Amino acid sequence: MSNEIKKVGITETVLRDAHQSLIATRMTTEEMLPIIDKMDKVGYHSVECWGGATFDSCLRFLHEDPWDRLRKLRDGFKNTKLQMLFRGQNILGYRHYADDVVEYFVQKSVANGIDIIRIFDCLNDIRNLQAAVNAAKKEKAHSQIALSYTLGDAYTLDYWKDIAKRIEDMGANSLCIKDMAGLLTPYKAEELITALKESVEIPIQLHTHYTSGVASMTYLKAIESGVDVIDCAISPLALGTSQPATEVMVETLRGTKYDTGLNQDLLAEIADYFRPLREKYIQSGQLSTKVLGVNINTLRYQVPGGMLSNMISQLKEQHAEDKYEEVLKEIPRVRKDLGEPPLVTPSSQIVGTQAVLNVISGERYKLITNETKAILRGEYGQTVKPFNPEVVKKALGDEKQITCRPADLLENELDKLREEAKPYMKQEEDVLTYALFPKVAKDFFAYRDAQDSKMDETVADKKNGAYPV
Repeated sequence: MSNEIKKVGITETVLRDAHQSLIATRMTTEEMLPIIDKMDKVGYHSVECWGGATFDSCLRFLHEDPWDRLRKLRDGFKNTKLQMLFRGQNILGYRHYADDVVEYFVQKSVANGIDIIRIFDCLNDIRNLQAAVNAAKKEKAHSQIALSYTLGDAYTLDYWKDIAKRIEDMGANSLCIKDMAGLLTPYKAEELITALKESVEIPIQLHTHYTSGVASMTYLKAIESGVDVIDCAISPLALGTSQPATEVMVETLRGTKYDTGLNQDLLAEIADYFRPLREKYIQSGQLSTKVLGVNINTLRYQVPGGMLSNMISQLKEQHAEDKYEEVLKEIPRVRKDLGEPPLVTPSSQIVGTQAVLNVISGERYKLITNETKAILRGEYGQTVKPFNPEVVKKALGDEKQITCRPADLLENELDKLREEAKPYMKQEEDVLTYALFPKVAKDFFAYRDAQDSKMDETVADKKNGAYPV
């Protein structure tokens, strides 16, 4: 290894992925704001604070406007780049949107304060990423493409090198390996990052989860192999299904040629701020100790932790907990039938649910979900391997499959959505909120109107002398 100094960057995930992974994205904006000033002084590569499930959770559970959260965070972070997670053609929702909606969402995200957009697709179909990359480029934002890391016959080093080169060629500013299930082990990381560094010149970031217990060691081997940035979470909301702890990685690299240069005293103050919040989440039951340990089954079955818990609850509902091992064996079979996709939202839920149905019904594909049919139809894009033709026949009969980029079949829809959202709109961004989650958005808009009315009444009462000044 060369002795050349290679300072490693750290993306702090506490305001997005850490609380998404540990407390189902329930941290409120008010809980975030008091610590922003200190976080802004650290010198992070970026702070991931938006996108992923935060948008849905703000509206559905916290009765907050996600756009308002972003603006407040932007006001507080004067010196730090803000980063979001973006699901390619799905944006932050669960269906493919027309290109005009994708472009407008990127435009508004950047206008409201986002600097770096991490874009991924659940099938690693890069056709589903191009519209978002083009839009980010137009807005002069940093576009980072994230490849969903997974294992399987198709996912050779040549596969990763080839797709990384295609990503560089399509104009992405950086590449991220998104190891959502904690499947990347230390020496595999060394092999992968070394190969990618030979293949591309753009910076490489590594994102993993501590679920299987190897993540910090994986980061160390990746750093020694030339990775540029790693994702970490401040210690009170680290480990378990979250990321490795920021302070631990900073200390590990201190005094080496990879030294992050981050100040441990400042990080300790930030950790002190989040520690009581962690206790609050434990006491309220939002933070379950189940997600804090090591789950080596992740490596044994190559199934993400969230997918396992989802599967267990489905089996409980059917009073079929005894079928657990059988379903675990069925998951890789279903995955193979469906073209061996990475197991990440929404493909993980689709594969898991179909595996449960196959086992419970006593006959494989006796019952086939609409989502399974949608994957087989090609609605989500192209998988790395072909589908099992027998399963396709059983699910679709003679129905025609989609071979083009799915969004090519979609008409522009922004004007139509704007018309539908008109009765609720108080800001331009409301049309995008409505586009992503129509029902949840309407409920939120009604709640917002009620709050505004209460405020108007209070102001009127004050004017009329109902309150002492």
